[in-house]
Amino acid sequence: MSLEKRSLIDELSSFNSGGFLDLGHPLLNRMAESFTKAAGIGAIQAVSREAYFTAVESGSGSSTSENGASKKHHHFPDLRGENNRKSVEALVKSTGKESMQWGLAAGVYSGLTYGLKEARGVHDWKNSALAGAITGAALALTSEDHSHEQVVQCAMTGAAISTAANLLTGIF
Repeated sequence: MSLEKRSLIDELSSFNSGGFLDLGHPLLNRMAESFTKAAGIGAIQAVSREAYFTAVESGSGSSTSENGASKKHHHFPDLRGENNRKSVEALVKSTGKESMQWGLAAGVYSGLTYGLKEARGVHDWKNSALAGAITGAALALTSEDHSHEQVVQCAMTGAAISTAANLLTGIF
């Protein structure tokens, strides 16, 4: 089909079959596609959460608790800027950071599972456990105040979740 005759539907359906990025190697393609999709989801999640908490605070009529202390519902506390421009800048910065974290997790996990499958010749729970542990540790290291215990806990959580997901695949 010629380029002039392709419709938007044709373009969108081609994304599912061959991916929308071609970086020359299946590993890079898989990591970039996972990163991009998860980063988009992370951005939507961050903006939705902030919109929800902003609506709840405006509906309650105040952003302080009974003892006068400010409530900390917002994941991004800098959103209360001096003016709208500062608030928008804080939202964009915060959403970008969260998008990067989601994308990092998806890209690292996807790349590791693909690489381990290619190296070992099999995709099993061991690949999932190792990829989940490394991804969890990497994600913990992106937080501002990470500790050794937090990194280990996130690695163990990542390994447990990805192993369970691998073992439960096909059951439901």
